[in-house]
Amino acid sequence: MRVLAVHNFYQQSGGEDAVFAAESDLLRAHGHEVIQYTEDNHRIQSLSGIRAAADTIWSFDTFRNLTQLLRSVHPHVAHFHNTFPLISPSAYYACRAAGVPVVQTLHNYRLGCPKAILHRDGRSCEDCLGRGFAWPGVLHACYRESRAATAVTATAMAVHRLIRSWSRMVDVYIALTNFSRSKQIAAGVPADKIVVKPNFVYPDPGAWAFKEDYALFLGRLSPEKNPEVMLQAWQTLDRPPALKIIGDGPLRESLERDVRRMGLGGVVQLVGQQPRVRVMEFLQRARALILPSNCYENFPVAIAEAYACGTPIIATRHGAMAELVTERDTGLLFEPGKAAELAACVEWAWTHPKEMQRMGDSARRQFEDRYTAERNYTTLLEIYTQAEERRRAAANSH
Repeated sequence: MRVLAVHNFYQQSGGEDAVFAAESDLLRAHGHEVIQYTEDNHRIQSLSGIRAAADTIWSFDTFRNLTQLLRSVHPHVAHFHNTFPLISPSAYYACRAAGVPVVQTLHNYRLGCPKAILHRDGRSCEDCLGRGFAWPGVLHACYRESRAATAVTATAMAVHRLIRSWSRMVDVYIALTNFSRSKQIAAGVPADKIVVKPNFVYPDPGAWAFKEDYALFLGRLSPEKNPEVMLQAWQTLDRPPALKIIGDGPLRESLERDVRRMGLGGVVQLVGQQPRVRVMEFLQRARALILPSNCYENFPVAIAEAYACGTPIIATRHGAMAELVTERDTGLLFEPGKAAELAACVEWAWTHPKEMQRMGDSARRQFEDRYTAERNYTTLLEIYTQAEERRRAAANSH
């Protein structure tokens, strides 16, 4: 099979970029031809504000370039990951004109939220979900803290909702969890076009026989991830274990100051960004992975990675994480933003090592049952076949 993989890279690499690369590698490993069409948000700096806004709504360059590419490579299916902002939904129309089935993975909540994460002012927010025009997001300057930038995003959402791009141009949507599927339906994505396929880990890092005496945070250091609550919890513990924080983001400097101010310098270590091989080593040896997000996570790749490493998770009882982490089976759950509850979870974990080992074993079994590359590959091919059948049926109906 020949697959066109389409993705707009972010300025700071994240989970979506990793999934795009992993799925491309997986398909190639099984003998499929993968052609990538990509954009990079670093290019925005070279565009005028008017040009960037226009491209967000409809990129004529994308439509022209993709049309030429489709004529030369003739893919069996086009799999989109992110089109925002430089690729734009015009790419769907190029595929439709060429008769190529379209699959879109819903990595975030962009179709119903200008900020894409259903989060504002430290809490979950669904004010724009299902609206024809996302005026609350514009009012609160949700995207990049700019009313103008949010207005452009909201206009793009409204235009393509009005001309039914979401319902007519995409053959199959992939939601990562059932929770995400429900929010996408609320945003207006046709329910009968959404299938659930979780993230996966490739290659499998394997579990480590012995755990070391530290907890691990892995993710972007930004307000919606709420790393500050870990420091608040650690400050209350009588014997706080070591905490290693992997990642970077706008909160890094303030976290470093807080570590010093709270006297946690000998316990908490900000490790910064690390290559994947080092991240897996940290995960394999960690007693627990902590995910304290106060936003609706979609499906953090770190959850599947932790399970692959046999590492239990301490996460917020919130959004998709409450679906992915089973209390006292693969991890522990606490209410978002509640430092005392997080501290209680950590204290329990460090005083019940045998139970944590059992949860780590259960996490590894769950990985083998649900999140392996082979299971993902089988499901992915089924989705591509479904997209091809829908495209043929739509063509025949006309």
